[in-house]
Amino acid sequence: MQERTKSLPYKISYPKGKKTNILLSIPHCGTAFPEEIINHYNTSKIIKPDDTDWYLEKLYDFANDLGITVIEAIYSRWVIDLNRTPQNKSLYDDGRIITSLCPVTDFKGEPLYTSIGHEPTQEEIQRRLLTYYQPYHVKIDLILDELRNEFGQVLFWDAHSIRRNVSTIQKNDFPDLILGNNDCKTASLKIIENVLNSLKESNLSVEHNHPFKGGFLTRSKGDPENNIHALQLEMSKDLYMSNNEMNYDESKSKEIKRTLIKTFNNLIALMNE
Repeated sequence: MQERTKSLPYKISYPKGKKTNILLSIPHCGTAFPEEIINHYNTSKIIKPDDTDWYLEKLYDFANDLGITVIEAIYSRWVIDLNRTPQNKSLYDDGRIITSLCPVTDFKGEPLYTSIGHEPTQEEIQRRLLTYYQPYHVKIDLILDELRNEFGQVLFWDAHSIRRNVSTIQKNDFPDLILGNNDCKTASLKIIENVLNSLKESNLSVEHNHPFKGGFLTRSKGDPENNIHALQLEMSKDLYMSNNEMNYDESKSKEIKRTLIKTFNNLIALMNE
């Protein structure tokens, strides 16, 4: 079952059978641009927005079958980034270049808008916060509360993907997988260790909280003392996409999909002991 109306900036798909206490969020898979501002963007940029976490909804298409509820963003992160603080405060202080709440350039530093005059004003940013950002966060909070009330505890999993190399963040290539939990503050150690062990059983390279500790979604939702656990999984796009990181590759995706399914099955067993 899916929940999506024209006025909502998100789409929700619910488990087909037995429900479990996990909510999967894919905040950067959106590619739509609202009609009232689409003409403000460079057309060549928005045909296929480069900073999108492409095809993650396809990679995680097993989630509902495992009893996991899924929420996906409809609009591009270039409209507003759901994983940034509403005050546009940076979560890192190491000099890396990270796109802002309402970006005016892409990760390469290239302009997104046709002119400076079309870049969002503070008033426009506030409108986007109210219209696109807050509804996504509020819906997540509601689902997490419902699942915690039903099961006693809940896990929020924020799914992301990134190019193998983004020199504005770090010079070296990224590993295959990066588990983030803000230095073990957003989830219990038991859950973190369970996920790390599952991921490391694969042939994939795994890092923990480096170079990503989890974005604002993970940091703001995670409250393990009150039985709300949150994790972010970042992965290199070439694990499931073509070598040019433009198209979904069924063959390449098999290993990471197996790893994800095994990881979630282990998590479900742990959280329902």
